[in-house]
Amino acid sequence: MTRKVFGSAAEAVADIPSGASLAVGGFGLCGIPDELIAAIAAGDATDLEVFSNNCGVDGHGLGILLSRSRIRRVTASYVGENKEFARQYLSGELEVELTPQGTLAEKLRAGGAGIPAFFTPAGVGTPVSDGGLPWRYAADGSVAVASPPKEVREFAGRQYVLEESITADFALVHARIGDAEGNLVFAKAAGNFNPLAAMAGRICIAQVEQLVEPGVLDPARVHLPGIFVDRIVHTGAQDKQIEKRTVAARKD
Repeated sequence: MTRKVFGSAAEAVADIPSGASLAVGGFGLCGIPDELIAAIAAGDATDLEVFSNNCGVDGHGLGILLSRSRIRRVTASYVGENKEFARQYLSGELEVELTPQGTLAEKLRAGGAGIPAFFTPAGVGTPVSDGGLPWRYAADGSVAVASPPKEVREFAGRQYVLEESITADFALVHARIGDAEGNLVFAKAAGNFNPLAAMAGRICIAQVEQLVEPGVLDPARVHLPGIFVDRIVHTGAQDKQIEKRTVAARKD
């Protein structure tokens, strides 16, 4: 095993300080780095800035950090499953930047690729480009901080808005399989935002369900090369959660 392998989630996140920015993988409750999030929640780091597709749900995922008032700002594309999130946002306790989902994915990917900004048609002609989205409310319900307008430019007769890329101090991701060199394999929908978040973090911490020796993984199966991963923790089989349980009555 290599120096990338850490003995516990707590050890792997121990140096994340207050005020740090985090790119967090996962899609809903699928493939979230729950053990790493729990380890941060057990520590003292606060005033965190989070970049993630969503902010978990009440009592699970990033919702744990949120419920303990450890998150200062969130950039996300979907936030509709968390009552505490809505309460903190509307009361002015939390700053929120809502971003189109595809734009958020590309902001993370571009940040990891060293591209500082890019033009996209998503959001042109809306408050995404024109500005005015409420980032933070005041206690009286007025808008304390609003999004600024962004540059819009025409290419081949079509309007595009300039979006700045994302880089974070740390990335937290979950993978189905990883080797000691940091090469990762994601399972199904967990491959949506985890690789992008990993690329965007200056220090990437991965929790893996199965840890194998270098050379075991078929290179053709690797979804994210180990060059992007700095720390690995073997956390075992994940306790998978169902975000919305929907059942149908038996016909018989």
